[in-house]
Amino acid sequence: MTKKRELILKLGVAIYSFCIICFCFTPQPQLPTGVETPGIQTFGRLVFLLTPFNSFWKLGEVTSLLQLFWIFLQNALNILLLFPLIFQLLYLIPALRKTKRVILFSFLLSLSIECTQLVLDFFFDFNRVFEIDDLWTNTLGGYLAWLLYKLLHKNKIRN
Repeated sequence: MTKKRELILKLGVAIYSFCIICFCFTPQPQLPTGVETPGIQTFGRLVFLLTPFNSFWKLGEVTSLLQLFWIFLQNALNILLLFPLIFQLLYLIPALRKTKRVILFSFLLSLSIECTQLVLDFFFDFNRVFEIDDLWTNTLGGYLAWLLYKLLHKNKIRN
C-alpha cells in the first residue's frame, strides 16, 4: 500500500471514529411521539433492553407503522455502525484479517460502546439504552465488512 493510501485510510479511521463518538456518546434526543421500543427496563436512570432479538419477540407489541419502521431502522443502522470502521482497519491492520479476530474485535468494540453509554447515562443522564441486540448487530456489521474485504481480495487471503 502506498503512503498516500495509508494516510487516507488513517484519516478515514480517525474521522469515522469521531463520528461514532458523536453518534454514540452524546445525549440522545427523545423519540418522536408514538414511537416506543417494547421491552425497555429501567433501573434508576439506567435503561436496558436485555431481551435478545427483542425486535422479533416483541413484534406483537408494536402499535404503529412508524414504530415498526423505527425499530427496524435502528437494527439496520446498528449493523452499519461498525462496518466502515472495520473495513478500513482491515486494510491497516493485517493481524485483524482472521474471521475470529474480526468477530471478537467487533464484539468487544460494541460492548465497550454499550458500557460507556451506561456510564455516561449514570453520571449525566444522556438518555441512552444498553441493548443486547446492539452487540450482535454491531458484530454482524464488522463480520460483513470482513466478508466484503475477503470478496475484494479473494486471492490474497487465507483464513
